[in-house]
Amino acid sequence: MRYEIRVAGAITDDLLHGGFPELESFVVAGQTVLVGRIVDEAHLYGLLARFQALGLRIVELRQRSD
Repeated sequence: MRYEIRVAGAITDDLLHGGFPELESFVVAGQTVLVGRIVDEAHLYGLLARFQALGLRIVELRQRSD
């Protein structure tokens, strides 16, 4: 399943590549958008834990149909 995760603010490339290597990203309207395949609930909860550990605030999380 593909997901889109929107995070408040712009995240540095180093943090993105080090913290979320499995996700593509771009910045739009003051938010960083991360998109990628999340294989199961354990993967999703692992990603959420990484966001929390890095002090990043998730604005929106949704499944994508593409």
